[in-house]
Amino acid sequence: MKHTPARFLDRSTPPKIVTLTLLAGLSALTMNIFLPSLPGMAAWFGVPYALMQLSVALYLALSAVLQIVIGPISDRFGRRKVILGALCLFLLATVGTLIAPNATVFLIFRMAQAVIAAGMVLSRAVVRDMVSDNEAASMIGYVTMGMSLVPMIGPVIGGVLDEAFGWQANFGLLLGLGLVVLALVWADLGETATIKRISFGQQMRQYPGLLASRRFWGYCASAAFASGCFFAYLGGAPYVGTVVFGLSSSQIGLLFALTAIGYAAGNFIAGRFSVRLGMNRMVLIGSLVTTAGLSVLTLLTVLGLSGPITFFALTIAMGLGNGIGLPSANAGMLSVRPELAGTASGLGGAITIGGGAGLAALAGALLPPGSTEMPLVLLMLASSIASVLAILAVIRRARALGLGS
Repeated sequence: MKHTPARFLDRSTPPKIVTLTLLAGLSALTMNIFLPSLPGMAAWFGVPYALMQLSVALYLALSAVLQIVIGPISDRFGRRKVILGALCLFLLATVGTLIAPNATVFLIFRMAQAVIAAGMVLSRAVVRDMVSDNEAASMIGYVTMGMSLVPMIGPVIGGVLDEAFGWQANFGLLLGLGLVVLALVWADLGETATIKRISFGQQMRQYPGLLASRRFWGYCASAAFASGCFFAYLGGAPYVGTVVFGLSSSQIGLLFALTAIGYAAGNFIAGRFSVRLGMNRMVLIGSLVTTAGLSVLTLLTVLGLSGPITFFALTIAMGLGNGIGLPSANAGMLSVRPELAGTASGLGGAITIGGGAGLAALAGALLPPGSTEMPLVLLMLASSIASVLAILAVIRRARALGLGS
């Protein structure tokens, strides 16, 4: 589909990069802004930390389920309608988190916030609608580089707001930002999909075409395990920072920014070099960078040389590696069947986020009272090594098909 040049705030043309960046950024911010508040929220509701930590794992799990249907629905009805609908539901769910009388009701509305995952999934699909494979990897890199600036400061702001006004201030901020993004998307995001006049059931029956592709599974596995390092970190780092290292919520928020700095740098590298080096090489480089950094962290932890600065600072390598590799892994998923970009983005995102939800929950389970940071570090390292093996399998398959490396 050939698109007219994008004009800002003209919904008859494709969106500008800033709109896609803020849309995806709201999704990322919703995931992590409240992390420094988790111990305080557990005390507020009078529940164990492990229960409140489910606000991460359950959110990710529902995100995975939603992404399975978001892609086909957007291929059928268009990106614009689905994104606008998701934003409206997100705002209602955010109001629910603010008025929740107990932890159970809060977790229900927190899960409902996962509908904002449409912003992450469909921002990628919109990019793929507009440009070709390697250009998509480059453009997704630039979009997520800008997007990473938002969650970079999210935990910092969240920690400060928590100490000054309480945890509710974080969700109040999400409500305000959601209204701003809704207005921007309404004014700027024109339809980019070629609408397919087929039923939802017919759309779902096209999944086997993707599931039969070993390359699709390889890209999904590489992205899932690479992201899994980060999701395990999201699930376990608040405990490690608070209980193991005795840090305050604002200090944890500041240290969370280190990972995002690495991610922003990696996205910049992806934007610059994805077209030149190709998707597969970029994914491999990113996975190796993450594995190297986590190997150093594991060694220092074994030697008893780890501490709060060492632990959080070495996650810069994880952020850098993910920033380099994930844009190309995501573009790779969409390249297997370009005519099903929305479906592929949704299914691939479901596999990635679903794996992340499992690892986030596992991280919480591996950190009982009295635990050190070692179980979390080993889980992150194992996930990163699996990501390397997955992309090596993709490269081997691509060579067998004569598609190069």
